[in-house]
Amino acid sequence: MAERIAALKKIDAVYASPLERARETAAPIARATGHRVAIDKGLLECDFGDWTGAELKKLMKLPEWTTVQRSPSTFRFPSGESFTEMQTRMVSALDRLCAKHRGGTIVCVSHADPIKAAVAHAMGTHIDLFQRIVISTCSVSAIAYTSGGPIVLTVNSTGGSLAELRPS
Repeated sequence: MAERIAALKKIDAVYASPLERARETAAPIARATGHRVAIDKGLLECDFGDWTGAELKKLMKLPEWTTVQRSPSTFRFPSGESFTEMQTRMVSALDRLCAKHRGGTIVCVSHADPIKAAVAHAMGTHIDLFQRIVISTCSVSAIAYTSGGPIVLTVNSTGGSLAELRPS
């Protein structure tokens, strides 16, 4: 992934969620593009509160699991945040970082749910449908933020050139 992103030639900054797995993913990208990783808390994973660290197998048996999957806008994780709050945080972080690098290209390393929420927002898709979006580990999703609104260039790209990633 670092090589694919470095091939774009002009990267203005590399940002990552403070969580270790995101920083570890961002480090080779930063090296390949000649940058240091800047940490941004807005890129954090959803705060799953009391569910953090629980086995997925056990969580899937909870009656709340269906709500999380089918109507996430109506659910708040116990002692955590809602998907709607996470989406607002993520989109606000992207807006702030894009404004800081207006007209440039930045790399933001985050986690599947915040990335799905950002893609859903850019596509004008309600957060209740964001579980339909797939984000694989180390995949690239690209959004061009323009004066006319966001343009989704690619989602969950795991191979090939990124050179064509520009609005038509």
